[in-house]
Amino acid sequence: MEFRILGPVHILADGQEDSLSGTKQRTMFAALVMAGGRAVSDEHLGRMLWDSNPPSTAGAQIHTYASRIRRRVGGEVSLVRIRSGYRLLAQHVPCDLTRFGGLSQSGFQALREQRFELASERLREALACWNGEALADVTDHLIDAERPQLDEARLEVLEARIEVDLILGRHRQLISELTGLVSQHPMRERFRALLMTALYRSERQAEAMSLYLDGRRILADELGVSPGQLLARTYEAILSGEVRTVMPHQLAG
Repeated sequence: MEFRILGPVHILADGQEDSLSGTKQRTMFAALVMAGGRAVSDEHLGRMLWDSNPPSTAGAQIHTYASRIRRRVGGEVSLVRIRSGYRLLAQHVPCDLTRFGGLSQSGFQALREQRFELASERLREALACWNGEALADVTDHLIDAERPQLDEARLEVLEARIEVDLILGRHRQLISELTGLVSQHPMRERFRALLMTALYRSERQAEAMSLYLDGRRILADELGVSPGQLLARTYEAILSGEVRTVMPHQLAG
């Protein structure tokens, strides 16, 4: 058995996917999985299910969803009632979120230790845990509460993986991927700094400079701010010709 929430929410058992029945049942299941064995109150579940307007039958409905989840997970997992809430006791069950977290930490540690091939391997494995947008097919209330930090964690791992690839000399192969990421996240300075580095190392200095100027304009127009330290120092490193020996994570430190 395996729990998956980094994409469509479902249980994988005996090679078969069980997507549970209904948005609210998937929402309650995902909220319990994300709690990592901690108790989740009826109040919190109610907010994730109905926001600030739970029906008068909210308690009974939550009880019904809990009963249905128990039937889906079978005897391998315990879903227990704790005062005015529930705990999903499933630490022994593999979960894509837990695997993503462990691989990410391993990759970051390897990067700090300058074990770059291992870092690349672990970070790629972490990103492979994702199967689309996290928490697909749950309520908007749970998405609004939980997806932003999940997406941020994924972007941080992606940035680190690209940085490792730059360290390993894969700058030319990264330009297309980074160009798309900068287009998707125009105000995310680290992607822009990484693309500037890749362009410079590919002997495309004019494009790297233009990319910085575009970023400076976007930040000024959209947020009324100047480029941050990472982007500014990457620009300075390109001007001085030092970017070949200084990586973005070192600049940021």
